[in-house]
Amino acid sequence: MMHEFLSWWFHLVDQWGYFGVFLLMAMESSIIPVPSEIVMPPAAFWAAQGRMSFWGVVAAGTFGSYFGSAVSYWAAQWLGVPLIRKFGKYVLISEKNFQLAEAWVTDFGLPGVFVARLLPVVRHLISIPAGIFKMSFWKFSVVTIAGAGIWCAVLAWFGQEIIGKRPELLNSPEDMIHVIKDQLKWFVAAVALIGVLYLLVVIFKKKRVKAPANL
Repeated sequence: MMHEFLSWWFHLVDQWGYFGVFLLMAMESSIIPVPSEIVMPPAAFWAAQGRMSFWGVVAAGTFGSYFGSAVSYWAAQWLGVPLIRKFGKYVLISEKNFQLAEAWVTDFGLPGVFVARLLPVVRHLISIPAGIFKMSFWKFSVVTIAGAGIWCAVLAWFGQEIIGKRPELLNSPEDMIHVIKDQLKWFVAAVALIGVLYLLVVIFKKKRVKAPANL
């Protein structure tokens, strides 16, 4: 079943070009688990062959990601926590992942939304707690576009480099995802480290603020 979905998504990017990139990245940033590794890298490879523009692909992916995130933000604000907790499992939002995204927004705030756009698992869920906690929408929009833009540019660059050297990956979406994720692991690890360091700084500052009150 997953192979059929991957092949269909891959075909959509191939046939629909920029709009296919926009649509699938909008789905990826909402509650539909479309792997961004099957969208941006092949589109960037085809851009290198003259079928599309590299920066056009990045822009389509970025604004698709923002559109999906904005829909999730407003839906979460309208539905609220109880409904999301009750029905989230039916759209692959597990309680564990929801709690992770919720804690991320609570601890990190706006910088956390930016960092989350560069990380797996929380990237497509982070808009939900942002909407529930009524984070400023324009600030949410700025950090979401910035984070999504970087992620799409990184994926596009890897797509050109990796698929350019191994075009046979275009014949196997599963293998492409595996190779791209393997190449991205150091980038993701670096982003996660930055997020952890930022959290430690926040915790340290909070302790320093509370310290005088306890004396």
